[in-house]
Amino acid sequence: MPAEFSNQQPGLNYLTEGGQETEIMYKYGFDLPHFAMFPLLDNPLAMTELRGMYGRYLDTAARHGFGVIVGGLDYRASPDWGSLLGYSSEALADFQLRAIGFLRDVTQPYEGQVPALKIAGIVGPRGDAYETNHTITADESQDYHSEQLTTLAEAGVDLIQAMTFNGVPEVIGLSRAAAQVGLPLAVLFTLDHSTSRLNSGPSVKDAIETIDAETGEDRPAFYGINCSHPFEFMPAIEPGSWFERVRALRPNAAMMDKISLCTLGHLEMGDPAALGELVGGLAGRYPHLDVFGGCCGTWETHLDEIARNVSTARA
Repeated sequence: MPAEFSNQQPGLNYLTEGGQETEIMYKYGFDLPHFAMFPLLDNPLAMTELRGMYGRYLDTAARHGFGVIVGGLDYRASPDWGSLLGYSSEALADFQLRAIGFLRDVTQPYEGQVPALKIAGIVGPRGDAYETNHTITADESQDYHSEQLTTLAEAGVDLIQAMTFNGVPEVIGLSRAAAQVGLPLAVLFTLDHSTSRLNSGPSVKDAIETIDAETGEDRPAFYGINCSHPFEFMPAIEPGSWFERVRALRPNAAMMDKISLCTLGHLEMGDPAALGELVGGLAGRYPHLDVFGGCCGTWETHLDEIARNVSTARA
């Protein structure tokens, strides 16, 4: 397991971006076929809006004294999704390099303004994040995700954030692929809103323990939860050594079925103040949590409430 991010720094919390897909779609009116953001790199107007969005995320982190882990645009930049969108492997790799270049460009002015600044490559599951995929094995996953991870290693990212995963074998293969290219991996699960378990069945505890046991030294650097509201994932929390492997929380703005949140046609912002209080409460109870951000329906308003409440809890 690559050493980066394995050891936490006392007093250092990280802020990530919010739910940039739902924000760019519903606040600014840009279409995202198959929920893919990377084609927007060819749209100058969209890139202007994205630059403003990321600037506001970074301003929020600087205002609260948080470090930054920033990613985005490349969630769908893997072979199957790229093929659906009509892109060759070569074109997909070029988009990935341009996406990371955009992040470096937008974060450069903040060097020295935040205590730490890390660039993340974002990886999504091979299949639909909100449906079970019983067909992909660990070996198939390692082979599939290696293509995207090889390009991200070439781009020199600081870590990989695997978002909205729900299948244990796929994460095992992804972990091995990340270790093969020498990149630290953060795996964030999305949970079923009615059971607080992975859609494929296991609890978060069982999933983490199984993945760690199967991957050994190639295990993820840490885990997290995203695309779920705190009321959906709090029942899954059982204090113990396994939960100390969970460092990242990136909640949705509202407690609602995931597919509905992405297809409503408008932004469901929930209650940013209440969301911040819930996340701040968890930060107070679990000091090892150190990566905070947002997912569907969130933007800088939610990030500001989260960062403010986390800071209060940690004061």
